[in-house]
Amino acid sequence: MSSAQVRDILAQLERRGTKKNVEGMARYAITAPKVFGVSVGDLRDIAKKTGKDHDLAMELWDSGWYEARMLTAFVDDPKLVTPAQMDRQAREFDNWAICDALCFHLYDKTPHAWAKIEEWGGQKPEFVKRAGFALLASVALHDKKAPDAPFLKSLRLIEREATDDRNFVRKAVNWALRGVGGRNPVLFDAAREVAKRLAASDDSTARWNGKDALRQFAGPACQKRLASQKKKAKSK
Repeated sequence: MSSAQVRDILAQLERRGTKKNVEGMARYAITAPKVFGVSVGDLRDIAKKTGKDHDLAMELWDSGWYEARMLTAFVDDPKLVTPAQMDRQAREFDNWAICDALCFHLYDKTPHAWAKIEEWGGQKPEFVKRAGFALLASVALHDKKAPDAPFLKSLRLIEREATDDRNFVRKAVNWALRGVGGRNPVLFDAAREVAKRLAASDDSTARWNGKDALRQFAGPACQKRLASQKKKAKSK
């Protein structure tokens, strides 16, 4: 792989980018110093044609372009991702979308995910901290074989950090709480107890987190999934 491939991809991104997309992204608080305005569908199309390539992913990230960095989530090989790489990229997150894309499509497939959940979840920078909880939510959704123990432990992290009132952290904490609770009946009960304590908190952000999670847990979609999980457990 050579820098010529990076230049070719950047040229494709420039051709596909539009001012309308840039303005649409900004309405959802997706801003970056260097952005073409390329749709996610187009990014997936480019990534599919490119395939997995760790070295290319690193060059795309180093280009600094938002869309090129988004491509790393789909192009990088999770087996080759290192903790140092994850830390460096997390420090450079400048919006919630790039944070969530790498957590949801790449980092959660690495063997370093749980260590970074614990580490990032307690850090101060907004998007690094968001990454800790976005990664937890991603692992909760995608790793079907993971045991309950690390998720039960993660509830302590969620409860501890649930008072952070920064918007992108607050929403990620909530996402993680709901994600853990959605895995199975045991974790649902544990997450609901955390949500009840948060809902009764003197802190307004903690109360919001708790009440919103309880509302989601009581919703028809969650209850239907829970009933299905209980039915499957009984049939085993």
